[in-house]
Amino acid sequence: MLTTALIATTLAAFAFAAISVRRIPEGQVYTVRRLGRAPALLTAGTHVVLPMIDRVAHKIDLGGQVLRFEGGTVYWQVLEPEVADEVIDEAPELIRINLVAALRDTSTAHQADRRAVGTQLKHAVNGSLRARGMLVTRVELDAA
Repeated sequence: MLTTALIATTLAAFAFAAISVRRIPEGQVYTVRRLGRAPALLTAGTHVVLPMIDRVAHKIDLGGQVLRFEGGTVYWQVLEPEVADEVIDEAPELIRINLVAALRDTSTAHQADRRAVGTQLKHAVNGSLRARGMLVTRVELDAA
């Protein structure tokens, strides 16, 4: 009976230790919330978290990301994960809304050079994204 309890306790301790260790891949940051408090950042490497107390809120990719929209493609990335954490789930929709608004701007709609329009769109969108820790690196418009 004592041996069974000892084995069960040992197995539970090993299981707890196994789920406590998190390996964060290179190029990613995990935000962890402890009991609902402000998030802590886990950078690339191996970290110990406390199950049931710590919760991985977001897995943020620091490399470039691609977003297709009607009329083109946007390349964007997260520069400040601690700031972007609050809006990372809404980032694609936020970028899309800002692009549509910028495309409706008559100063960009009448230009023939797609590259110049893409640059203007990038600057317009970055005005609101930069404060949120993200940056559009390039906007490519489809051929009309």
